[in-house]
Amino acid sequence: MTTNALRSEPGEFLSLLTPQEVADLRASGRMRRWERGATVCTEGDRSDWVLVLTSGRAKVSSHTAAGTEVVLAVRGPGALIGDMGAISGKPRSATVTALEPLEGIVVHDFTGFLNRHGRVAVLLMQLLIGRLRDSDRKRIEYGAYDTTGRVATRLVELAERYGERTANGVRVALPLSQDELAGWTGASREAVSKALRSLRDRGLIETGRRKVVIHDIEGLRRRAR
Repeated sequence: MTTNALRSEPGEFLSLLTPQEVADLRASGRMRRWERGATVCTEGDRSDWVLVLTSGRAKVSSHTAAGTEVVLAVRGPGALIGDMGAISGKPRSATVTALEPLEGIVVHDFTGFLNRHGRVAVLLMQLLIGRLRDSDRKRIEYGAYDTTGRVATRLVELAERYGERTANGVRVALPLSQDELAGWTGASREAVSKALRSLRDRGLIETGRRKVVIHDIEGLRRRAR
């Protein structure tokens, strides 16, 4: 948890700021909330603000020419959203949707904040490089892994970020529907359903409504590879 009682996942933008930088960020913006299912911003829109999430998880997605939704990422507390559009002045490259009730800091003059905090600008460059590497890794996965491998990889990622250890394994409150998980793995809903069934049959996972319990995280990692 970061200073000033603002929640952040380790390694996310907010967690990297000093107490004074967090205070200046809060002074530069205002708190805002969204209900589950609400659209935070829309692909193609022109707007100059960024959002720093402090609670809840959001889906970042885009649509193909055929209208198919492709889930690009799931962002949680501490994540910075909308920075590329705000800095470049170009239209939003993706739609952001609240998977859960969201709360965060909306900052309109983000470039001004970066001009006042050169260290934060360097941190942002490092985060953007990390995103590019993650995007490259996912493209490699799509070509090298089968659907079950890609689903296993995404479940491992969710477990590492949001998992809660229980007596039965690692429980993940899954914010994604099977359609959204399909969009995140580049597969059809039917293929994802078959992959989940295969992982259940192996005893690696147990699924329920919007939740997954991973009984064998190492086995799931091996299947992911």
